Amino acid sequence: MTSLDVALVDYVAVRRAVGYKLDGVDGLLGRFIAHLHTSGIDTLTVDCAVEWATTTGRGGSPARRLTIIRGFARYMQALDSAHQVPPPRILPVNRSRPTPYLYSDDDITAVMAAARRLQPAQLAATTETIIGLLWVTGMRVGEVLALNVGDFNQDSGVVTVWLSKFAKSRHVPVASSTVAALARYRTLHPASDPTAAMFATPKGRRVSYNKFAEVFAELLTDTGLITVAGGRPRIHDLRHSFAVRTLLGWYRDGTDVHAMLPRLSTYLGHVEPSSTYWYLSAAPELMALAAQRLEHHQEAQ
Repeated sequence: MTSLDVALVDYVAVRRAVGYKLDGVDGLLGRFIAHLHTSGIDTLTVDCAVEWATTTGRGGSPARRLTIIRGFARYMQALDSAHQVPPPRILPVNRSRPTPYLYSDDDITAVMAAARRLQPAQLAATTETIIGLLWVTGMRVGEVLALNVGDFNQDSGVVTVWLSKFAKSRHVPVASSTVAALARYRTLHPASDPTAAMFATPKGRRVSYNKFAEVFAELLTDTGLITVAGGRPRIHDLRHSFAVRTLLGWYRDGTDVHAMLPRLSTYLGHVEPSSTYWYLSAAPELMALAAQRLEHHQEAQ
């Protein structure tokens, strides 16, 4: 193992210790270092970083690959000033996000009805409950699938999310109807161990993201949503839909959205409200209501 290999292990360990998940980062940097070894290079340079980031075909866009290398290069330069750090914005960044599909109440009613027809019965109940929880809470798919039995407190009506994105944990209060649905699901699939998976397969294993995504895609096909013009609906769009519904409701009710947005950010597990503001651009109606609110504010001044 070379000094670069050792440094990579230490770098990833330090970053994860302070809360970064670094999913896939160690693999990408490992491939970069392997390329350096093959080229006979033992010192990071801007040229070699850019060359590799723009020619390899894995690990996202060239700009993302270079950003990941930049973080490691800063770490290496602190150990040895001979290492060079690629400057920011040296490669163009594609900041476009896919336009989310905003599910309607009728869409979700149809999808959950299709889920109830799945076989065996446990798969049907588990799939329907997962979709319902995603719809009414806006939780991330990974957060829901990672839930354990003990993370749902029926008495307080709170679901606890542990160490999610950015290593943040939070409490997610849910409505009484959601409490009842989760409690009903737990009676169908009881588990005494609080560390057992909340949502398990008929074989007792935790539902994986890939398996749930496969079943969800089948449900979208069965309900005809997979052919909706303007793009293929995604699981993650359930989260977008929740945020947009919440914001629309506040605007229509005359709520001070600016004051309430930090609460929505906390509920969704965003780092800061600016991440939540992006949802404004996801629905033309939201943009129109926001503009109307601004116009009324300016007229009152």
